[in-house]
Amino acid sequence: EQDIPTLAGVDTRAITRKIRNHGVLQGVIVPAEMPDDEVQKLLDLPAVRNQVEQVTTPEVYTMGEGKLHVAVMDFGIKRNILKSIEAFGCRLTVFPASATAEEVLACDPDGIFLSNGPGDPKDLPEVIENIKKLIGKKPIFGICLGHQLMALANGADTYKMKFGHRGINQPVKYLATGRIYISAQNHGYAVDEKSLEGKGINISHISMNDGTIEGLEYTKHPTFTVQYHPEACPGPGDHDYLFKHFVDMMEGR
Repeated sequence: EQDIPTLAGVDTRAITRKIRNHGVLQGVIVPAEMPDDEVQKLLDLPAVRNQVEQVTTPEVYTMGEGKLHVAVMDFGIKRNILKSIEAFGCRLTVFPASATAEEVLACDPDGIFLSNGPGDPKDLPEVIENIKKLIGKKPIFGICLGHQLMALANGADTYKMKFGHRGINQPVKYLATGRIYISAQNHGYAVDEKSLEGKGINISHISMNDGTIEGLEYTKHPTFTVQYHPEACPGPGDHDYLFKHFVDMMEGR
């Protein structure tokens, strides 16, 4: 009645074993009576490459009345991350993913935020070129897809993970203090640690499950990024220190 796809009579254990052995796989949900050759045609369709274009804001808009002004690059941002930045005394100007560096800087922000979003970061070469033009101009804080795009803009590399990180109970270690935080994550790509050498990039956070990079700090310009969603913390305010760090950078500390 509600046009919601449903699976029934499926051996979920067999699916689990297949994914465990082969990693994340392309799949389709089809009617039980569909012929195998028709199913194969669906499986052979090329992967969608324009997810960010589908979810970014169509036009510039503003939020909040704080004293600090943040330019937000929307690659598929969640409302709650905007509310979280606003809660730290910021007013926001939110730009579409297609906005140029010149357009972003023209609003004279105190800092720039690179948002989360779907898909492979390497599918966004124009965005990466724009980020290159923003580097060093203002303090920058990036999360999730924004974290990966900033790494690519600085000459590092990303790769598709065999198993992405999904869920609200992902343990992350902050190397500066040794403290472990529980984080919310939803990503299938990661920054390649081997590609960081000589780039002026330090690892700040790591995953306690598989050792992959969860945060980066840049030594040549005022930038830091994390792979997870700090506003969606399972604990009450566990990741507020990241927003406070961003505010400190914008205020010159």
